[in-house]
Amino acid sequence: MTSRLDNITRERLEKLSRLKEQGIDAYPNTFHRSHSNIEAVKLLEESEVAGTGLPEVTVAGRLISRRDMGKISFLDIRDGGGKIQFFCGKTNLDEPSLGILEALDIGDFIGATGGLMRTRAGEPSVNVRQLHMLTKSLQPLPEKWHGLQDTEIRHRQRYIDLIANPEVKDTFRTRSRIISGIRRYLDTHDFLEVETPVLQSLACGAAARPFITHHNALQQDMYLRIALELHLKRLIVGGFDGVYEIGRIFRNEGISHKHNPEFTMLECYKAYADYRDIMVLVEEMVSGIVNELTGTFKVTHGDRTLDFTPPWPRIDFRSILFEKSGIDFLAYADIDSLRQKMRMIGMDIDPKKDKGKLLDELLSTYVEPSFDQPCFLVDYPIEMSPLAKMRPDEPRIVERFEAFAGGMEIANAFSELNDPMEQERRFATQLKNTNCAPQVDDTETIDEDFLTALEYGMPPTGGLGVGIDRLIMLLTGNHSIREVILFPTLKEKE
Repeated sequence: MTSRLDNITRERLEKLSRLKEQGIDAYPNTFHRSHSNIEAVKLLEESEVAGTGLPEVTVAGRLISRRDMGKISFLDIRDGGGKIQFFCGKTNLDEPSLGILEALDIGDFIGATGGLMRTRAGEPSVNVRQLHMLTKSLQPLPEKWHGLQDTEIRHRQRYIDLIANPEVKDTFRTRSRIISGIRRYLDTHDFLEVETPVLQSLACGAAARPFITHHNALQQDMYLRIALELHLKRLIVGGFDGVYEIGRIFRNEGISHKHNPEFTMLECYKAYADYRDIMVLVEEMVSGIVNELTGTFKVTHGDRTLDFTPPWPRIDFRSILFEKSGIDFLAYADIDSLRQKMRMIGMDIDPKKDKGKLLDELLSTYVEPSFDQPCFLVDYPIEMSPLAKMRPDEPRIVERFEAFAGGMEIANAFSELNDPMEQERRFATQLKNTNCAPQVDDTETIDEDFLTALEYGMPPTGGLGVGIDRLIMLLTGNHSIREVILFPTLKEKE
């Protein structure tokens, strides 16, 4: 049985054949516009105000709707920036243009040359003198109230989503503005943008499961990077005072509304700074971007308003965890006593998790959901932070903060550990405490060259990581990371 889609596609192929018979190229190499659609509308408005004659333009875009009324056809055309109407009076068109008009389908790309005008309804239009076929679309666009609401189609075939839902394009324009704003801030504060390897011989810098690949020429397995950190800190050792990278990170882990296996991170490192200096950097950078986007320090996220006005509250990890869960992590020197206390408050305990992961579970269960407004959670247990410096007055606590907003972590920062012997001891302790095989499960692997770099000397340094996708979720009002990644990771269709 022939499907409806097959019928539509056959009709479009027949129209393509008719165009070819008329000597019309349905896929020309190029087309030169005189104006974008927005520029043409603005030119019309300026001409009306000045009282001058209506100018002629050449514009183009995708046909998104069509209305035929006898000898007149109204075509709505959208380019990358906006929409304009083509007013096609059949008596005004030459033969090739009439052939094109008869062969048009929704989704085709067309161009037109003609004078600007307004219809009786006041619609900015081009009084078409000549039509140009630019691309024949062979697939129908999805129906407005069916296919466009299908999340699977939207994420798997993002091009259809962008065609049908202009507001989605706005999200990704905003994404670009946010990333540009981050670069602008760091560039003007003496940071140098750099690139570090995506393929690495060790998966280091975070406790995460890596993606494994194989390099044929070198005859060795390699890993897609799980963090930017260790290579960037090598550059601080080498003499740069401030470096940053905005790059893709790959973690072979679960997928959720906050997690995608491939995501974008900002990491930056500043010599002669600590985590307090980095807090100020985060406040200034993020609040400045919010102000550029909205004209205020506030954004709407769902049914709430997030206020990014600096300074953000500084909240002590130990105090808030005790307040929310009744657990003082300094009171539990060994992991067994902590497990017992967590069971007493009704938590299921994974025996494979080390103390750092148990504390992280307490944080995500009892504390993070309460962080609606932007804030900093400061001074973490040493077990959770193998790359951070200890607080001078309390060696069981490190100088680390995480920034939260909308109940999500958006940034993570340390006063970076620069004692190579202490760093090696912590790496070894972390490997000893994990039950997972190196390079297979969530674990750190000792990067001997990084330790060698520290032995040459790294100045006191503040470091920062920002989850770009989560920040964009907050600032665009989206609740799923898939809505802010153009091509999210999806299971292959069977």
